[in-house]
Amino acid sequence: MKTDTKKYKGLLEKELVLVESELETVASKNPDQKGDWEAKAGDIEVLESDENEVADKFEEFEGNRGIADKLEARLAEIKKALEKIEKGTYGICEKGGEPIEEKRLMANPAAATCMKHMKS
Repeated sequence: MKTDTKKYKGLLEKELVLVESELETVASKNPDQKGDWEAKAGDIEVLESDENEVADKFEEFEGNRGIADKLEARLAEIKKALEKIEKGTYGICEKGGEPIEEKRLMANPAAATCMKHMKS
């Protein structure tokens, strides 16, 4: 089975744009470290004497950090899959070396393993 890399490259590139767009809503690119994102705390004006506002700002930052971490991980998976397309290794299970099922790639174009190895 030959994997249609052109189709999956298109899907991955669309998802890449979407994930980066979502990341920008909760995080900013770290200027000191390429590829790293830092969660945003929001635009709440905080007075040091107002503990509720400080708590709200901290809670927003924690929420953004969790979302940013998940989006950053997905972004890395997408970029890795795109690199595999360029190298000619896309669609091959990293664990067993067999082709990744079409059904799996349609569900997750950045999948690195076949269904047999997806939980191992």
